[in-house]
Amino acid sequence: MATKTPDDVEEFEERIIDIDVSSEMETSYLEYAYSVIYARALPDARDGLKPVQRRILYTMYDMGLRPDKPHVKCARVVGQVMGLLHPHGDTAIYDALVRLGQDWSMRLPTIDGHGNFGSLDAGPAAYRYTECRLAPAAMAMVSDIESDTVDFRPNYDGKELEPSVLPAAFPNLLVNGASGIAVGMATNLAPHNLIEVVGALKHLLAHPDADLDALMRYIPGPDFPTGGTIIGLDGVRDAYASGRGSFKLRAACRIDQVSPRRKGIVVTSLPYGVGPEKIMEQIKDLVTRKKLSGIADVKDLTDLKHGTRLVIEIKNGINPDALLAQLYKLTKLEDTFAINAVALVDGQPRTMSLIEMLQVYLDHRIEVVLRRTRHRLGKATDRLHLVEGMLLALLDIDDVIAIIRSSEDVAEARTRLMEAFELTEVQANYILDLQLRRLTKLSRIELESERDELTAEIARLNEILDNESVLHGLVSGELDDVVKKFGTPRRTVLLADSGVAASSAAAPLEIPDDPCWVMLSSAGLVARLDVAEAPARPEGPRTRHDCVVAAIQATTHAEYGVLTSHGRLIKAKAIELPSVPPTATSPNLQGGTRISDLVHLDKDERVLGLTSLSDSSLGLALGTRSGVVKRVNPEILASKDDWTVINLADGDEVVGALELHSADDELVFITSDAQLLHFAASLVRPQGRAGSGMTGIKLGADAQAIWFGAVRAGAAVVVTVSGSSSSLPGTETGSVKVTPFAEYPPKGRATGGVRCHRFLKGEDTLLLGWAGAAPAIAAAGSGSPVDLPPATGRRDGSGTPASQPIAAVASRVLGS
Repeated sequence: MATKTPDDVEEFEERIIDIDVSSEMETSYLEYAYSVIYARALPDARDGLKPVQRRILYTMYDMGLRPDKPHVKCARVVGQVMGLLHPHGDTAIYDALVRLGQDWSMRLPTIDGHGNFGSLDAGPAAYRYTECRLAPAAMAMVSDIESDTVDFRPNYDGKELEPSVLPAAFPNLLVNGASGIAVGMATNLAPHNLIEVVGALKHLLAHPDADLDALMRYIPGPDFPTGGTIIGLDGVRDAYASGRGSFKLRAACRIDQVSPRRKGIVVTSLPYGVGPEKIMEQIKDLVTRKKLSGIADVKDLTDLKHGTRLVIEIKNGINPDALLAQLYKLTKLEDTFAINAVALVDGQPRTMSLIEMLQVYLDHRIEVVLRRTRHRLGKATDRLHLVEGMLLALLDIDDVIAIIRSSEDVAEARTRLMEAFELTEVQANYILDLQLRRLTKLSRIELESERDELTAEIARLNEILDNESVLHGLVSGELDDVVKKFGTPRRTVLLADSGVAASSAAAPLEIPDDPCWVMLSSAGLVARLDVAEAPARPEGPRTRHDCVVAAIQATTHAEYGVLTSHGRLIKAKAIELPSVPPTATSPNLQGGTRISDLVHLDKDERVLGLTSLSDSSLGLALGTRSGVVKRVNPEILASKDDWTVINLADGDEVVGALELHSADDELVFITSDAQLLHFAASLVRPQGRAGSGMTGIKLGADAQAIWFGAVRAGAAVVVTVSGSSSSLPGTETGSVKVTPFAEYPPKGRATGGVRCHRFLKGEDTLLLGWAGAAPAIAAAGSGSPVDLPPATGRRDGSGTPASQPIAAVASRVLGS
């Protein structure tokens, strides 16, 4: 082994260069920072793309992966991009490719992905499993790139060329937004609506001195692909004015009846970048730590058909608006989006206002159109030059052929043609390359037609280059074409203030045990009205709804009873009922839920009435089809959810059941053979639950009771509808009569009563009977109102034809 001599050591030491460490670190760090800023993290303000995104789109375009071609493996695209243009990790390239194809990340995706491209809560599958091709919007980004519209530069090893920017037929920076973290700076731009941005561009093109207020009439705020609601527009204006600003983005939520017993908060869109699993995780954590109460369950029902649907079920007794306000405060259902509009302009990072972003794109697009026009003009001029040379040659084609045949070589033929016909070298070469089949008469006609077309095209292209208004009109028209292809309606709602949640923030979370009304409609809908007093019903025309056939006073947290045709009383809770606003009870229970969804009913069992289960009531009164009447002592079985209140004979059923509130109530039977009997409730001795009742009305042959109820002191009417027993139920309109209740004298219990309706020819039965407080209202089976005649009918008179079949009658006075 050779040893180093002192001379060698001295020579080695002389090659050591002393440098300042701080200076070297500064230089190296600045070079690294510039590389990250320029070549990786920040988008170009012209096409809105980072280098990796631009390289992906250009490589796929160069590979021929058009929207009408089959998908290819993403691994193939990633490898091609990494090998030719982007010498960085495959993970970074694949992540960028996937994001370009996610419709929840991009307002206008440029990649058409096939396979698992991830979700808001999960990443995509590996690139060996997924496939991709360019989306139609990507073709607009690279359109005319082969027409010398943009500059190309060498790739990292100088063996390939790549575009420094794409032509970008739409303003991608604003439409799709951008985000990135560089060294010492970052960018975060919100997506916008293409239609709105193009409208602002056209206005700025026509009015270069337009101010921010004028442009914000076209672009009022961001438009996120996931929808949501922007709360407060001051932060949006700050961002548009200075390039920096923040605003609150809130999920789109509505309070709905998600089950027969419970209300819930239904989330149909989430803040940008927030997934349903994140919300569910936050809610479960808050409930576990007891920082949030009142939530019964959280379900993610999101699917491809209905989109985002997150259902948060609310416990009974909880104020939905107050709970929603807490969710906005404690979870990502309300998030802050901060705009930091940093992009590269002429290779330098700059914080840009809305006007600057629009102007940079317009300048770029105008430059693209000018370069494309010059390129096309050059092509057209060159072609016209060749066509004119061909036409000159065709005039003396025999001399042309003679010159070519007599020449020693191509060079001599070229020179002689140029001298003989005053041709240029280009024209002479073109004639020498001419095929003999082009020497026909038809060829000459085609050339003359082509010459005329080229002349017109050159004039049009020159007009674009020479006339600024024509140029601007062309740019504006191309923007309109893009809108027609890719424009979609706005998804994000803009609100000037915080909306409902702020007004509900101070509301108590639990619903207080306040007075309310529980109402049952003729269609079997039940609902709760949170008012102490019964609302007055309008005397004028009613909207579409069915009749309220039973209404009782209760409190929000109280239990109430449901009375059925099988003689059962079933307990239920008022808090489980959907609450309808007072304005909806005219009476209108369309917001209610079906009573059959709240209580279990046997086959052929119907709900007839309601009871408050109050100790202050005088008990229940029930009447059966066979004419039996029974009063039941007020008795509540706390240990049971339902119990029998009358023992029915075989084949019998209850036709009316109600709660008595006064000893002066008159009990009323109406039978199928048009007999009416009313007698004082005091004539019926109360019995226990096991009792079978006593005779209420004496029925005629083949007759049965069709209605039983009570009439309280005051003005009352009787409504009867006659018809044929052979008609199908609900199909015959019949004859209706309204008679003052005072026309019917009282009779003793267990008597036959008096006639209440005289049948016309073809009628043999009462289809419907009712008695109660005036005025009365009626409804058809569809729920639409039916007009009743005035209460002027005689006791035993016949009725007048009804406009449509009547399904139910009730009092206009709630609770009567």
